[in-house]
Amino acid sequence: MSSLLIRGAKPYGEGEPVDILVRDGVIAAIEPKIDHDADEVLDAGGLVALPGFVDLHTHLREPGREDTETIETGSRAAALGGYTAVFAMANTDPVADNAVVVEHVWRRGREVGLVDVHPVGAVTVGLKGERLAELGTMARSAAGVRVFSDDGLCVADPLIMRRALEYTKALDAVVAQHAEEPRLTVGAQAHEGELAARLGLAGWPAVAEESIVARDCLLARHVGARLHVCHVSTAGTADVLRWAKARGTTVSAEVTPHHLLLDDSRLSTYDPVNKVNPPLRTSTDAAALRAALADGTVDCVATDHAPHAAQDKDCEWSAARPGMLGLQTALPIVVQTMVGPGLLDWRGVARVMSERPAEIAGLADHGRPIAVGEPATLALVDPAGRWTVRGADLASVAANTPYEGMELPGVVVATLLRGALTARDGKATK
Repeated sequence: MSSLLIRGAKPYGEGEPVDILVRDGVIAAIEPKIDHDADEVLDAGGLVALPGFVDLHTHLREPGREDTETIETGSRAAALGGYTAVFAMANTDPVADNAVVVEHVWRRGREVGLVDVHPVGAVTVGLKGERLAELGTMARSAAGVRVFSDDGLCVADPLIMRRALEYTKALDAVVAQHAEEPRLTVGAQAHEGELAARLGLAGWPAVAEESIVARDCLLARHVGARLHVCHVSTAGTADVLRWAKARGTTVSAEVTPHHLLLDDSRLSTYDPVNKVNPPLRTSTDAAALRAALADGTVDCVATDHAPHAAQDKDCEWSAARPGMLGLQTALPIVVQTMVGPGLLDWRGVARVMSERPAEIAGLADHGRPIAVGEPATLALVDPAGRWTVRGADLASVAANTPYEGMELPGVVVATLLRGALTARDGKATK
């Protein structure tokens, strides 16, 4: 039997430090002091132990754009960021709208073995929004798909969306909607407001998101299905979610780290590294999203990790692709925006980065308590550590981080997936 002894960690940052004994991938003991001749000892003095993070929204780009990311490089970035499970979005080439593609993604994830890679199936064929993809076939495939999304594009047709909700209800799955009324965002380049007008950038109005979220909450309640809202970006959307949840609608939502920290004031430089969809909103929106995450209106943090090649970002704003890297910087940004100001404690971090996303996606073996008999799927974090972000040093193929040169708090020291160290001291194990 293989064993690992973690010495001096604080589960959830609470109480006195304890030793955690891991045997064959399971937590075998948690005691103030464990005397055991383990195969490996990890000094975790001063570290916070959390359940491994789960990302509901990752772009791994494979198949089709391996020049920007692969399942292997994305898995490395995820492990280094404390993640133990990621959900790979369907907008690949070919699109993940059938069992063949989702099984390829799932198998590649297993071959790499650093994180559990769960493919997200497309809602519609080719992401075209015209007819439903093979939802049942993907759900029954070896990949066992339980999250479906056309992310990058909205399922704009209300009848198609209703049918998708009906099918996923029968499959015990969830539709993750990219909320954007396309007729309101034609040519949009930035958040519709004073700054966009001054910069001469076509506006992406907040109501384009809010109107779709309201519509879909009504549809989900009517059908009795589960709805998940991707990358919430406006204060108004938080208000809609609060209203829908009060009515008993089964809706969950995610916010990205960049929408918690950044706002549209960064656009004044015209640097396309700041271009993202949905766009960076106002500082008022960012504050409202932080409050909504703290009170549970927004359920979880998801990275929307979106790697792009240099030529797709180092160009004029209008031609640049939207998206930012996020896997390795997510936890530090949550520490800066939520833990530092007292909006979340470490239990809260576990809730929004591990427990709730695992629950939403139906992962039985992630987001588990740190307790004897549970899987040793953990992230060990140095709460006092600080590090400076350099895109070139990140594990992704791409380097399009908006946090270049920023010093951020919180360092992931080690990540364990079912007892196996997948990252340690800034290096992935594969």
